[in-house]
Amino acid sequence: RGRPHMGRLCSEGGSSGSGVLSVEHDGVPAPPLAVSYSKKRGDGHMLAVADEEGFVSIFNTRLQLPTFMATNYETDKIRLKSWMAHTNAIFDVSWIQDDTRILTASGDQTVRLWDVESHKALGVMRGHSGSVKSLCAHPSNAEIFASGSRDGSIALWDLRTSTTISGTEVTHYRPVSCVTDTHLAPRSKNVRRRKGATYSVTGVLYQQDERILATSGAADGVVKFWDTRKLKVPVVQTPSQHTRTSEGVGRVHGITSLSQDPTSSRLIASCTDSKIYMYDGAFPERGVISSFSGHIVGSFYIKAAFSPDSAHILSGSTDGNVYIWQVDNPSNPAVLEGHRGEVTAVDWCSSSCKIVTSSDDCMVRVWSLKEHEFTRHQLPSLFCHRLHCVSTSPSSTSNDDVSVIPETPQPKQPKSLASTPTSVLDSLSELHPNLPHGSSPRAKRDIRQVLSPVFDGRKRPRTIRDYFSHT
Repeated sequence: RGRPHMGRLCSEGGSSGSGVLSVEHDGVPAPPLAVSYSKKRGDGHMLAVADEEGFVSIFNTRLQLPTFMATNYETDKIRLKSWMAHTNAIFDVSWIQDDTRILTASGDQTVRLWDVESHKALGVMRGHSGSVKSLCAHPSNAEIFASGSRDGSIALWDLRTSTTISGTEVTHYRPVSCVTDTHLAPRSKNVRRRKGATYSVTGVLYQQDERILATSGAADGVVKFWDTRKLKVPVVQTPSQHTRTSEGVGRVHGITSLSQDPTSSRLIASCTDSKIYMYDGAFPERGVISSFSGHIVGSFYIKAAFSPDSAHILSGSTDGNVYIWQVDNPSNPAVLEGHRGEVTAVDWCSSSCKIVTSSDDCMVRVWSLKEHEFTRHQLPSLFCHRLHCVSTSPSSTSNDDVSVIPETPQPKQPKSLASTPTSVLDSLSELHPNLPHGSSPRAKRDIRQVLSPVFDGRKRPRTIRDYFSHT
């Protein structure tokens, strides 16, 4: 039937898989800043939501979610778990270790490890001197992850290296490797930094080769690629994204987030010039291969994400809408309306056509196709039998073979053997010697006749499926 049209996604609730979730604690609304679907837990339908007040909430989006009108008093009933993870805003969350643990990155300059079932703190990571803005788990090693901070540093962490502080039950960790000043503004290395200037690392992303780490910055508009075995200088980087002002001075546009397709063959960077740039994962230094526009990127909280099938790109926007592009059609995005504030964090469900978006209106919307879009047609059975009817006339050739495969099995009235063609009865008697219509001397067949394209005297082809279906 082709791809589903993303403009038909709905978040009005009332059906399984879509609805509106209100983010509030003790009656006080809190803007959500990070959303993340699980990869395995709950078949990928478990949703983690982190907000500005430092809380983490877990929802099962397979359940019937509330509508917009009922979300204020129905959200608490379907919230599976909720706990205060930090005393400051949480900017990113990441599921690790088969979705039994969650990492949270906060404005209190720490990363914390949590058990999902008991929401107990298992560890705290200290090493950044600024708010931790982004996280990324290693693609194969569940004990390793990377983080990026507003202080301009990136850090690598290994959960197998820990230190215990007397008098505390929480395990403490220090980074195994760290690089500072990774994304300085152009021509700023020999210039004294002005107070309040930001050199934040806005995105960290492990490549599928498991040793290259991509990072993005708010000051230089560059994506850099680092070899994690020797974090000294980047091995390659993309050209800077900048525009010329009316005075002829180049203005650099920062990058708000990074995302990649499942094979790391393509990488996208959401930029503050209200464009999403796509790069070749193998040769990023060659520059942009495609760009996507139509939305408005007015802050560094707006994120973009690749779909699990690599066919679509999802992004939030300052105008309160959600934008979805087809990768092969950048000029015509689908626009989803519903939020009443800037749409910030977004994510895809890996197991179904479902997305989640968060907004400054203190709402999280789960979008899915309407019920009639999920109608599945019955497919032919994989083990349906092929009946080859061959004419017995002298003029018949091998081109007269007809392969009959019923598309949908339908009950039929049995036919009498008297009305069945003689050639078909002979064929059936070979396959089923117990039939009352004669016997055939070729009932005992050699496997070599099936594996090789050999034709018997009636020009009837034999297949390996026929052999194993009737022996």
